[in-house]
Amino acid sequence: MADAHLTDVSFTHLHLPDTLARGIADAGFERCTPIQAQTLPRALAGFDVAGQAQTGTGKTAAFLIAVYSRLLRSEVQPTRRANAPLALVIAPTRELAVQIHSDAEILGQYTGLKLGLAYGGVDYEKQRRELEEGVDILIGTPGRLIDYYKQHVYDLRSIQALVLDEADRMFDLGFIADIRYIMRRLPSPDQRLNLLFSATLAQRVLELAYEHMNDPELVRIEPEKMTVDRVRQVIYFPSMDEKPRLLVGLLRSVDPRRTMIFVNTRRGAEDLENLLRTNGFNAEAISGDVPQRKRLRMLRDFHSGELAILIGTDVASRGLHIPDVSHVFNYDMPQDPEDYVHRIGRTARAGAEGDAISLGCEDYVQSLPDIEAYVGRALPRAALTEDLLADITVPARERRRFAGPGGGHRGGPGGPRGRGERPRGGRDGGRRISGPRDDQRRDRTGPGRPPAAAERSAEPPPPAEPRPPETGGAPAEAGAGGDAGAPRKRRRRRRGGANRGAGPGGGQSSPPNATPEG
Repeated sequence: MADAHLTDVSFTHLHLPDTLARGIADAGFERCTPIQAQTLPRALAGFDVAGQAQTGTGKTAAFLIAVYSRLLRSEVQPTRRANAPLALVIAPTRELAVQIHSDAEILGQYTGLKLGLAYGGVDYEKQRRELEEGVDILIGTPGRLIDYYKQHVYDLRSIQALVLDEADRMFDLGFIADIRYIMRRLPSPDQRLNLLFSATLAQRVLELAYEHMNDPELVRIEPEKMTVDRVRQVIYFPSMDEKPRLLVGLLRSVDPRRTMIFVNTRRGAEDLENLLRTNGFNAEAISGDVPQRKRLRMLRDFHSGELAILIGTDVASRGLHIPDVSHVFNYDMPQDPEDYVHRIGRTARAGAEGDAISLGCEDYVQSLPDIEAYVGRALPRAALTEDLLADITVPARERRRFAGPGGGHRGGPGGPRGRGERPRGGRDGGRRISGPRDDQRRDRTGPGRPPAAAERSAEPPPPAEPRPPETGGAPAEAGAGGDAGAPRKRRRRRRGGANRGAGPGGGQSSPPNATPEG
């Protein structure tokens, strides 16, 4: 960690258990971050804490150290069942749960405490078996936790420590009823350590804290420190036509070795992935529609540097601790000011430096005043010059679409190449893309009518051919009011109607392979 990001409080002064102190040393931690320095002394003394912490400031290590210390210093209950965990950590997203588990493995590698994971999307039976065999610290997401609990896979009566991470995100994702369901089945608040962390301690979060915690102490980050000081922030104001060209031009100029790009919709993320890959960038979009195994593979590749660009929505802006993210792009400006802070917090983590570049297009720039009021400063403006706008190649399957990730406007990833260039005619996926040739085929005979159709409409209909009289059975036209001079095709259609018994005189039965209606 950079020295400017740390306090004078040393981990050695906290008198932690030796096995835990060894894991902390292996992780490279020597001095506490501000959130750690303010919450750890209280939590280690047994007091509940509700903390407001900006992203990338070490809050995960803060609550893990407090939980490990609590469990190592407490006596094992003789009535504890084999499948009863001692601590429960609840996270709103699968990625955050996996990240917490990874950090817990490092910090607790010498403690002898067993970790368990429960999250949706993969390994249902594997996770179930691990919990049935018994774990000491259970980390998971609300849905999978409740699923296993209702099946009596694990027991909650021995819980000594509870952690709610990203509590405000729990509300945003609609998990608050699930959280209350779980908390009502735990031992009473005065019999356990309760830690709640949230980006904002809004009233709804405080109500949850006071309802299910034991008189928690509030720890807040000052509003003027809401954004990470070491993030270089800038905003451009492109038109929708210029937006994809500007992004590609900026990416080519900054060497995107580990870059995150945020959009507001999942469809926008997919469109942007197609655009960037078509233009030579190693980029992938992460969203809720992506299978969990593929999501984890993306994150591993991004961690290792094999994947240069990760595209996502605000779900991806929470809980992803990825070192050395060099750039964050807000391709779509977030509509919630808090999401802006979380997005740019993906870079400049643990005191490092980073860049956050926003594109204020006409679709989403309306949120800029609220963002600037929330962070307490105006975002530096950057001039948009012609040399920043790159020539781009539009993905083949997107050429006939004029909607970008923000939706509804020209110039997004699926929009025209350059400024207002019309897509050329051609075939894509078996569907013809209309182009100039279709216009050239039009004739003066009327709007939208090709010449061949006009000539056909001017020809008189061919004369009706006389038919010999039917020789057997009831005449088909009798039941349908037929006309002897009607064309053969019409006669066949009416005969079929008579065969189905649809009219007087239709005495013939239906054919054997006919399907009755209704």
